Amino acid sequence: MQLIGSLVFTAFLFLWTFCYAIFFVIASLFLPFPRRFELARVWARTILTVLKWTCRLDYVVEGRENLPQGAHVALWKHSSAFETIAMVAEFPRQVWVLKRELQWIPIVGLGVRQLHAIAIDRKAGHTAVNQVVEQGKQRLAEGDWIMIFPEGTRMPPGQTRRYGVSGALLAQQAGCLIVPVAHDAGYYWRRRGFLKLPGTVRIVIGPPIDPRGRDVREVNEEAQRWIESTIARLRGEQGAPTDHSSPIAASPRQ
Repeated sequence: MQLIGSLVFTAFLFLWTFCYAIFFVIASLFLPFPRRFELARVWARTILTVLKWTCRLDYVVEGRENLPQGAHVALWKHSSAFETIAMVAEFPRQVWVLKRELQWIPIVGLGVRQLHAIAIDRKAGHTAVNQVVEQGKQRLAEGDWIMIFPEGTRMPPGQTRRYGVSGALLAQQAGCLIVPVAHDAGYYWRRRGFLKLPGTVRIVIGPPIDPRGRDVREVNEEAQRWIESTIARLRGEQGAPTDHSSPIAASPRQ
């Protein structure tokens, strides 16, 4: 049954995204950015609802009290496609830092552009960092959060790599906070994985980190330690799921 549910969900995900992108691109011609983002939120929440129905995969959000007022930089663990959808559904109005190739997808790429995404060439090194900082400061000034995957690519469960410094550098120069976000989605919806396992993804929003007056790399390492140690704690509490049963009883979103 889980295989059938995953097949149904995957078919829905691609069909819904493509059809909604056509509607979104047309509607965006007449809407300001805040209204465009609300449409993007509808797209994301619909996907998460269908994921729950078809694959019995739900999620909870912990630490909402750690979200500060205003616009800031969020550093998310990147281990699945799940978090790219969940952050749209659960975080304040936002702009994403993503690889420029996503803008080349027919129709969907147009929608990405209309959401003011900061599209970078991951091979550009310092040029890409500067692009994130300059465009990010502008977006923050407009009241938008900046969503960054500091690992730069999806990592298999239990693995990580050195976090990129663009998010910490942006926060320092813009005078805003860094909000680390950990989750265990990679154990349920694996990197490049087709089968979605049943259970409840836990998304944990960490205490904000103030980068002002501190070394950027030190700030980055603090964020990475918190995210990776929190994920290890989650797995220690829950254990790794299998395709035969869920380690956590499904519960409603908080």
